[in-house]
Amino acid sequence: MISVVIVEDDEKIAEIQRRYLERIDGFELVGLAQNLETARELVDVLEPQLLLLDVYFPEGTGLQFLRDLRSTNNEIDVILITAAREVDTFKAAMRGGVFDFIVKPLVFDRLAETLDRYQQHLAQLQDLEAVAQPVVDQLLPRSSGQVSQQAERLPKGVDGLTLEKVRGAFNHVETGRRNTKLLISADEMGELIGASRTTARRYLEYLISTGELVADVSYGSVGRPERRYKLR
Repeated sequence: MISVVIVEDDEKIAEIQRRYLERIDGFELVGLAQNLETARELVDVLEPQLLLLDVYFPEGTGLQFLRDLRSTNNEIDVILITAAREVDTFKAAMRGGVFDFIVKPLVFDRLAETLDRYQQHLAQLQDLEAVAQPVVDQLLPRSSGQVSQQAERLPKGVDGLTLEKVRGAFNHVETGRRNTKLLISADEMGELIGASRTTARRYLEYLISTGELVADVSYGSVGRPERRYKLR
């Protein structure tokens, strides 16, 4: 479970965020602050993993609070949820290393999408030993638009939609949670995406070339070697 603290001075909006969070698996609300002083205490004592932070407070700004956190080397992840629309506010948020910037009014689907990406982001980082450029492009939220543009540069025989199906097989298991240790063969992948073994293997080998997957060789009951693939 990912521990979360909500920092929002509007009681009604804070309650909406709390209810939304309860509907999303994998997250646990451990504290709710309506001012920055309480927020500091909750972060220091509870050490949450994620902060849902507003910008405007009577006693200061969430951006200054974020700068204070970073000045003490606090590595808490932050998602800004704010009515602020100024470009300077957005720039300051990016410099502060926020994971995402959500403009109010908050919509459930937008929050759910962000938190799903955040879960995947943590899962990718968990066992990461080295990075290749495609991995970096996936890990940096602000690169998401660039990743979508890469479809035009895919090699012949590799379709963007099918490629995403292959990635999805590694990103989700029956519980809906990402499993970075999942090993899968070309035959199994073909069944999952509705394609032949040859097609599935082409996509798997392409992901090997980009650094997203690695391959192991296993031996069946009759000793026939088989390549099985997993996330790097």
